[in-house]
Amino acid sequence: MSHHRWAWRVSATTTALVFGLLTHLGPAAAEEAGPAAADPPAAAAEAQLPLDRLQVTSTRTDAARLDRPTAIDSPADGSGRLFITEKETGTVRAYHPDTGLSAEPLLDIGDRITTEGNEQGLLGIATPPDFAQHPALYVAYTGADAGTLTLSRFPMDSPDQSSVPADGEEVLLTEEHSEYTNHNGGAVEFGPEGYLYWSLGDGGNAGDSLNNGQNLGTLLGSIVRIDVSQACGGLAYCVPEDNPFVGVADARPEIWVYGLRNPWRFSFDPKNGSMWIADVGQGIHEEVNHLQADEGGTNFGWPCREGPAEYDAERCDPAADYTDPVFSYTHEGTNCSVTGGLVYRGERYADLAGGTYVMTDYCSANTWGIRHTGGGEYTTEPIGTLPIQVTSLGADASGELYAVNDLPGGLHRVGFEALPPPVSCTVGYTVDSEWGDGFTASLEVTNTGDEPIEGWTLEWDFPGDQQVTNAWQAEVTQDGTTVSAANLDWNNVIAPGESRRFGVHATFSGANTAPEEFTLNGSACEQ
Repeated sequence: MSHHRWAWRVSATTTALVFGLLTHLGPAAAEEAGPAAADPPAAAAEAQLPLDRLQVTSTRTDAARLDRPTAIDSPADGSGRLFITEKETGTVRAYHPDTGLSAEPLLDIGDRITTEGNEQGLLGIATPPDFAQHPALYVAYTGADAGTLTLSRFPMDSPDQSSVPADGEEVLLTEEHSEYTNHNGGAVEFGPEGYLYWSLGDGGNAGDSLNNGQNLGTLLGSIVRIDVSQACGGLAYCVPEDNPFVGVADARPEIWVYGLRNPWRFSFDPKNGSMWIADVGQGIHEEVNHLQADEGGTNFGWPCREGPAEYDAERCDPAADYTDPVFSYTHEGTNCSVTGGLVYRGERYADLAGGTYVMTDYCSANTWGIRHTGGGEYTTEPIGTLPIQVTSLGADASGELYAVNDLPGGLHRVGFEALPPPVSCTVGYTVDSEWGDGFTASLEVTNTGDEPIEGWTLEWDFPGDQQVTNAWQAEVTQDGTTVSAANLDWNNVIAPGESRRFGVHATFSGANTAPEEFTLNGSACEQ
């Protein structure tokens, strides 16, 4: 713990009475007894599969095309539904796996949002942990009045209400955002203690031109934490007394963490309440941050730092305590913008992915898994790809993951599978005979490892126009230049030190050049 955070907490304690009108200690009468905390998961198994063997999968549901979806929430009412926000129409749609997407929106606030900029519109949604008893929708959007960032509550009469009146809106919190249309943040989540969290970007443009990232006098560039189960001092919410900036001069007491550029998505691990924050980078680095439940007051360093690197040295404070991300990646290739995800806590894939934080990139669809291995240590591996333009990941009531993607408008189920374990092998490739436009070749695969290989697939690429027409002692297929040879029932196991042989008949024209590389169950073999 830094000396800065300790000082903030002492200040919050000693001056709580001064700020009582905004905190739980204040004299304003509370409407309720306090926030409802989320129930702990019934099962939170940790994966037994090594992360480098985890592969993400996705299947598009039969839901009708969504209009630029931005967020997913699952209400805690036993209904099995998902609530999905649509950015440009300002609507919330209900989806059920058995009946599909509702024909009419659950909520329509299209008359009060602006979508002038690509990043504006209806951005986030959350439902309270006690939704079954106190149903309401909490949404974040950019207001029609100059793009004001707005956090609102829409009360419901019952959990199964099919249409929520927009005129019942209760505006909870706003922040001016008129200069630029980008960097609005917009994620809304209830934390494990029942408080509501909301992320806001730095105000837009580039390079934090408005100097909001390190300015505690504005909510921009931060994630706020408020108690929406009570009302204090004329406000529609209370500020929790343990918020780190309660009592700090010129600081907004709602702020939980700051120094962020555009925290588009964040989430909480249902098992331990820790917070994962994905912050969209400037031009080089995308980053993921991880905080334990008691680490309010953390400064992530923007604009002094972008990801793990210095961005603007002139705006670095030598006395500041900046926290680096636990994972970052660059814009190499087609990477462009991080979409934060969730820690998988479902049952279906618990042995494969339990405890794994899953996140992706909007442009490249590259997807990573991150596991906290204890202390400050993490393991991170690429785990395949999801559909392009994923804007949000969410979980249903059982912890199974879904994803929505922007312009394609799809709702996708997310799953996992295990890649075969790495193997040690050699491959011998011999052209036995060649004539005119044809040849035969034999291949010998040897297990040079210490464990049996149970089930095998050998793959290679022909460097020319060779085409396999027949094969023996293996099931061989070809797609373009890529050839795949899989075992038969009787030769599926290769014991250590043993080999399996098979052959192919193929056609060619020009040079009959041998393949340069072979992989067995995804592992490269020596030749």
